[in-house]
Amino acid sequence: MIPLPKAWIRDRKREYYYKKAKEENYRSRATYKLVQANEKYGFIKRNSVVVDLGAAPGGWIQAARKMTGKNGFILGIDLKPIDPFTQEYVRTIIADFTEPDIIEQIRSFLPREADVVISDAAPNITGVWEVDQACQIELATQALEIAQCILHPGGDFFVKLFEGEMFNEYILKVKELFDTAKIVKPPASRQKSSEMYLLALGLKSKRKCEGES
Repeated sequence: MIPLPKAWIRDRKREYYYKKAKEENYRSRATYKLVQANEKYGFIKRNSVVVDLGAAPGGWIQAARKMTGKNGFILGIDLKPIDPFTQEYVRTIIADFTEPDIIEQIRSFLPREADVVISDAAPNITGVWEVDQACQIELATQALEIAQCILHPGGDFFVKLFEGEMFNEYILKVKELFDTAKIVKPPASRQKSSEMYLLALGLKSKRKCEGES
């Protein structure tokens, strides 16, 4: 039997999750990355308060709302508009989560301190890998700063990373702040892709941030 070309297999995999998302009325095939990670590690639970950074088009919000149920709360943030959700426990705002006043904006929407911060944010890809990876780390670093301010002690953090020069340094920093941290590669993420996710469980201590009394 002649082996199938790897590129063909990768294309088929992308096509599978794309079609599956359409069939199940998800806004993005990336939805399954969060679904698969949470099925394995269970960091988003019933009644959780979840903040999704870089949330457009809303696929991760769709997944998270099923995980939290109607007594949870999800806040999605993105520079791009996100088509509205009808559920009262889902809110979205158009904002740049790298801006200094974002912490106050987020707090104004949350019913209490967050249980989980998630981020699938990615930079505009230039094709210059060193630039793209550096920009991705900047986004992940800002997501981590926000997580330290809005999570309660013991809260969890799930963020996209690109492998590269600053990858290990970022992971070491996260391990200092959380009880445990591990690299996660959901099946919906292409195996040959440099995309990885870092799951950090158990924030050791909440940082006092600007605007807090």
